[in-house]
Amino acid sequence: MPRPTILTRADFETAFDTLQGAPLTLAVLDLDHFKTLNDSLGHAEGDRVLRGVERLLSGSLPTGSVIGRIGGDEYAAILPETAAETALILLDEVIKHFHIHRDPQWPRGLGLSVGLAARPAHASTYDDLKRAADEAMIRAKREGRGRACIYVESKMVLKSNYYPKSQLERLAKLSGALGRTEASLLREALDDLIEKNRGEL
Repeated sequence: MPRPTILTRADFETAFDTLQGAPLTLAVLDLDHFKTLNDSLGHAEGDRVLRGVERLLSGSLPTGSVIGRIGGDEYAAILPETAAETALILLDEVIKHFHIHRDPQWPRGLGLSVGLAARPAHASTYDDLKRAADEAMIRAKREGRGRACIYVESKMVLKSNYYPKSQLERLAKLSGALGRTEASLLREALDDLIEKNRGEL
């Protein structure tokens, strides 16, 4: 099956418009520390990394996905009829694959950070959905980079309201060491807690 073409920003936005309100998840991907790579290894190596990201995205995302390069080292993908939670699992795999197959000469911090936002859950228009996905991507970078995050509305309660900073720092460190998202680790801990107290339910 032919790989999807990597669209320009304008063509990507046009492709979004043709979906006319259908449920979807928008993923925004940004390379962490890409400037460091360009500065240390040159633009030719930077271009090689970008081509590798494009091959990874076009070869990993489901049939029907739309992929675009929307900035220098920023990509976006539309996953039609896909919930944000499903997209999170897919993009986590993409991030892991990029990390596992990275070139040893690349800067240590080079990785992918991803933000996800879904229609209709988070927004309807491209601009609003892109803004939400960007916000999620910035949170992914703030939480340690090399991870995917789903957009969280500001009115929702964040985990920092429940856990002290020291625990969150240890969770972030464990997430990095295991190559898993913080959300998956918290879900596992919650599942263990429920299982342990099953008799009370």
